[in-house]
Amino acid sequence: MTIPTSPETPDTLRQVDLTKMGEGRYKATNRRGGVLPIGSGGDPDFTPVELLLAAIAGCSAIDVDLITGKRAEATSFDVRAEGNKIRDEHGNRMVDLKVTFEVRFPEGEDGDRAREVLPRSIAQSRDRLCTVSRTVQVGGPVEYVEA
Repeated sequence: MTIPTSPETPDTLRQVDLTKMGEGRYKATNRRGGVLPIGSGGDPDFTPVELLLAAIAGCSAIDVDLITGKRAEATSFDVRAEGNKIRDEHGNRMVDLKVTFEVRFPEGEDGDRAREVLPRSIAQSRDRLCTVSRTVQVGGPVEYVEA
């Protein structure tokens, strides 16, 4: 791929390259060599909107798991991200985004401490830590250019 990179420093730059694989199918590749298929909805691949929801859920799950996991390892850890895709005067977009955590911890003092910090860890992820949801909440322009 010959698309030039941005002038940001390597510490701040995040980058994903996308290559067409077929009709309505693409492959995203990160700098570490990870590959993720993306589809338009006519196949089992995640759509871009599903990837946005997965990114929000995944980002917050990592935050919450790191914080609560210092007290006790969760016995079950499930997160659901959902929202409604609409089209209005602002164009296509997602509204009513919601992230639901269902996390269980073992009985005992360590589990009690993890349960106690769970609400605060979810709030910290929402309000400060999760780069993905913070970007959606705060907003900002996305520049589109032709290389």
